[in-house]
Amino acid sequence: MEKYKTLEIIQNSPNSSVFHLYLNNPNLRNALSQEFFIEFPKALSSLDQNPHVKVIILSGHGDHFCSGIEIKALNSLTNSEIKDHGRLRERIRRDIKGLQDAITAIEKCRKPVIAAIHGGCIGGGIDMVTACDIRYCTEDSFFCVKEVDLAITADLGTLQRLPRIVGYGNAAELALTARRFSGLEAKSMGLVSKVFGTKKDMEMEVKTIAEGIASKSPLAIIGTKEVLLRGREMTTEQGLDYVATWNSSMLLSDDLMEAVSAQLQKRKPVFAKL
Repeated sequence: MEKYKTLEIIQNSPNSSVFHLYLNNPNLRNALSQEFFIEFPKALSSLDQNPHVKVIILSGHGDHFCSGIEIKALNSLTNSEIKDHGRLRERIRRDIKGLQDAITAIEKCRKPVIAAIHGGCIGGGIDMVTACDIRYCTEDSFFCVKEVDLAITADLGTLQRLPRIVGYGNAAELALTARRFSGLEAKSMGLVSKVFGTKKDMEMEVKTIAEGIASKSPLAIIGTKEVLLRGREMTTEQGLDYVATWNSSMLLSDDLMEAVSAQLQKRKPVFAKL
């Protein structure tokens, strides 16, 4: 398995199809460096293409999930020897699009990505977790849409994804005030599905949840993620048409027969890898 400087991939047991993707810059509270934005989409792509991987748990080493984008990475966007204003701004736009693509890689990954959040989840950390499929956190975790305090309009996905999760009013209040809010408040708004007393409790239960998802038909799981994501941009009628087309392609699989047989025989189904 490929090694990364800003990330670590761990498979806790050889028979598990749940893989852990850790942010691995604990000395800087997992701040997102320029190198992270290169490595992160590569790591997700490798996990996506690995037939042994069915579910990915995204979490952070150290005391915090993520403290946001590293100041060096922000400075690199505006420090340039390009004198022509038009060319400089075109390059900045291209660089921002590249950073956006690194976060959107979570959604492009076919496998479900579960965020397990502890400690601080600030700025770019919110960008990441809002792109994940499911989110959990600990009681001592805290969140902040920090960008306006740095004189920046958040540009890596929070302003697009957060309103769909917590509602426009909540998202606007959090983004405009840049106030810190707790894991329990995140749960009350729907940003996370459950809050755990300790990091250890969260890790144990999230692993159980992930293993449960991994035991299901991989075709059904990737189809559910795809249809949910596509459905955000569609009317109900368009979404129904899309899922009808999807299932007309995927429904007649060995997975369906195996799921039915397993229920009739009162046993656990066994599905082929993707």
